[in-house]
Amino acid sequence: MDTFNHIKTLITIILGLSITHLLKGVAKFIQHPNRDKPYWLHLSWVLYIFLLLVHFWWWEYRLTMVHRWSFPSYFFLILFIMTFYSLCALLFPDDIKDYKGYEDYFFSRKKWFFAILALSYVLDVGDTLIKGEAYLHSLSIEYPIRNAIHIALCLAAIRINNRVFNGTLVVLFILYELSYILRLFDTV
Repeated sequence: MDTFNHIKTLITIILGLSITHLLKGVAKFIQHPNRDKPYWLHLSWVLYIFLLLVHFWWWEYRLTMVHRWSFPSYFFLILFIMTFYSLCALLFPDDIKDYKGYEDYFFSRKKWFFAILALSYVLDVGDTLIKGEAYLHSLSIEYPIRNAIHIALCLAAIRINNRVFNGTLVVLFILYELSYILRLFDTV
């Protein structure tokens, strides 16, 4: 087994658990339609995180360009992917019996959600640097601007409880992510 395949094994496991967590959460709405009331904003963030997970796996192919690995780089990547699993666990906890539904639950945990999402954009910079300076430069000026804006909007979302703001934010994040994928990452 080459180094890259060995390294991607644990990344794949954590990513698989993340996607499984989201899919199980969504399936609960179908399995038990009267148990917990879905909330469109919550489900929109589920869609966005699913999109990020799929995109993450797609762009992690660029790790094949890394020829020399160190344990700190490997550990960093594990921490990075753990942020995504944490987001999935926040979106679908084991139960929400203490809440009126997913709307109540989401807004009670949104500070954690947006803080971890902001952290994922910070860690993304480290992930990009691991792939090398040439890769970083291939992303153009849009990459640091994208990350800075996403971080700033996540930090704003921590403080803003307005449902229109949060709804607009998730729609913009989804549309931008789709645009970003199609413009920069449509082929490996």
